[in-house]
Amino acid sequence: MRAVHVKAFGGPEVLVPVEVPDPVPAPGEVVIDVAYADTIFVETQVRAGWGRDFFPVTPPYVPGGGVSGVVGAVGPDVPAEWLGRRVVSFVTGSYAERAIAPVSALTPVPDSLDLLQAAALVHDGVTASGLLELTDVRPIDRVLVLGASGGMGTLLIQLAHARGARVVAVARGDAKLALVRELGADAAIDATDADWPRAARHALGGSTEAADVVLDGVGGELGATAFALTADGGRFSAHGAPSGGFSPIDPDEATRRAIKLFGIGDVQFSPADLHRYTSDALAEAAAGRLRPVIGEVFALERAGDAHAAIEGRGLVGKVVLKV
Repeated sequence: MRAVHVKAFGGPEVLVPVEVPDPVPAPGEVVIDVAYADTIFVETQVRAGWGRDFFPVTPPYVPGGGVSGVVGAVGPDVPAEWLGRRVVSFVTGSYAERAIAPVSALTPVPDSLDLLQAAALVHDGVTASGLLELTDVRPIDRVLVLGASGGMGTLLIQLAHARGARVVAVARGDAKLALVRELGADAAIDATDADWPRAARHALGGSTEAADVVLDGVGGELGATAFALTADGGRFSAHGAPSGGFSPIDPDEATRRAIKLFGIGDVQFSPADLHRYTSDALAEAAAGRLRPVIGEVFALERAGDAHAAIEGRGLVGKVVLKV
């Protein structure tokens, strides 16, 4: 079957098309004929050699961790009723024509939702749903979203807005600012403006002009600046590091200000929660209440171009591979 290998750590050019043996399902497993493979920013970082302590992969390897598709084969003891069903799943190595998944990891895709949209929700829909629950976003809250025009940021805006919160979205450039307003942000702040923190404070409003919840999908200096915008007693989630590192937050200051911190470890959900969040995200999208924003779809063989587009940050929303 066709697949893509990371042949060595490096730039997008190390992603190369290859032929590999078809996978064979073991007991309790299925083979998914992949329609679309999700992509997330951290895959580009791992490909470049970052995060070896967290992601112990050795080239050559097939990258990627989420797919939508159709069950094409089942292993021993798996009910035949799964054959032909449209599903999403987390997998190991999704940049391929076929992928193995435990039957327990499958989530059926509603009939009214196409597989492209479903793929865009595999990672980001789950994490966004989980984050809103972890940080307990409520109608009275003022929520600051960093990286708001990305795949997950666009979902966080919609989910927080649906909970009745006041949403202030931070993005870069006119097109991205227009998008986040369209998705329900009450205010859009341009991160390229040197005085963006003052504008964000004004937009957040309230007696303290601060955020009850900060959802930081960027990290680095931008995240550190946003921490200063968090209200005493608020919640701060540092779940992303496309800037090259997670936000450098002083835990002692957080304790002194009674700010509850969440990190990447807090979004490593149990299998039961993964299934619940996935089902919820798919159902909301099928009902038209949640819109995954897809910036561009690349053919599987163009995975290197897809990674270059992700790293270039010019696109809004998700980049998805079509298999």
